[in-house]
Amino acid sequence: MYGTSATTTRKIIHCDCDSFYASVEMRDNPSLLEKAIAVGGSPDQRGVIATCNYKAREFGLHSAMPMSQALRACPDLVIIRPNMEKYKNESQKIQKIFHDYTDLVEPLSLDEAFLDVSNSDLERGSATLIAKSIRRRVREEVGITISAGIAPNKFLAKIASDWNKPDGQFTLIPEEIDAFMLELPVKKIFGVGSVTAKKMHALDLHTCKDLQTKTLPELSKLFGKFGGRLYNLCRGQDERPVNNNRIRKSVSTEHTFITDLPDEGSCNTPLQVLFADLERRIEKSQCADLVKARTMKIRFSGFDTTTVSQAGQEISPKVYRDMLKQAWSRQQKPVRLLGIGVQLKEKDSPLQSNLFE
Repeated sequence: MYGTSATTTRKIIHCDCDSFYASVEMRDNPSLLEKAIAVGGSPDQRGVIATCNYKAREFGLHSAMPMSQALRACPDLVIIRPNMEKYKNESQKIQKIFHDYTDLVEPLSLDEAFLDVSNSDLERGSATLIAKSIRRRVREEVGITISAGIAPNKFLAKIASDWNKPDGQFTLIPEEIDAFMLELPVKKIFGVGSVTAKKMHALDLHTCKDLQTKTLPELSKLFGKFGGRLYNLCRGQDERPVNNNRIRKSVSTEHTFITDLPDEGSCNTPLQVLFADLERRIEKSQCADLVKARTMKIRFSGFDTTTVSQAGQEISPKVYRDMLKQAWSRQQKPVRLLGIGVQLKEKDSPLQSNLFE
């Protein structure tokens, strides 16, 4: 029996709409159903993909890919400019459905959320049946599909929601966790990006079973602060509660380059891609009116890191180009990592937070 006390386990559902923006556009224009479509910016203005449908993904397209690159891979791609007002309205309908099942809803963006249904008596108290009911209602009332993962914690629920996409669900019960984790690829762990995965593979760490052979001190030595988190996650352990009062303090995006960028000029094109991704994240978080500062992080070869923060609300490529010039001038060495972001003010508080703490 699931519960919420320290001696029992929770019932967590992670709901994730299937290619949300694209699905809404296909719903409103059925002629797009059999076509590869991408929602995002113009290729002539260095736009990137916000999301694309599964037909487009067959060509290797994915979110944050430059639209010009996407067109080369898929010449027949249909490009649609985002309609954020429409997507927000549809998101509100979906969130309302979530709240019919529990008050413990933690939205992550317009198209996904965690739900804690541990104390729900609906659907005979079955999280699996609740997820099935939610998916049916979203299909009937909103006209798009949504996938769900059901597990005792947020980490596993998020992994599970991706297991049978699109329009599917997957339940992971406590008795199955140990065996499930043994075969889980390290790249499925939240926080393990391409660079960290490459480092793990070089160390012959390919699955969570491999990570479990390492002690906590060993993982901390190899991966720093993240090593402690890895020690728990590779065992399927995650104690974070579903938080329906979460306050976002920042929005950011960054990229670690396989080959160091030699100078400031070579950072300009990657900076444009990062800026487009940051705009998309700010739109999804609906926080443009809360921006109080802009922040940039550069990690140079040798792992020296510098950050620049400027107060203000304007978000523009010029702002970040000026910050890039200032940050790069401090060491003038090849760049290993580039990151940009914004700091957000709380609606009722002037307190500041550090984006790159």
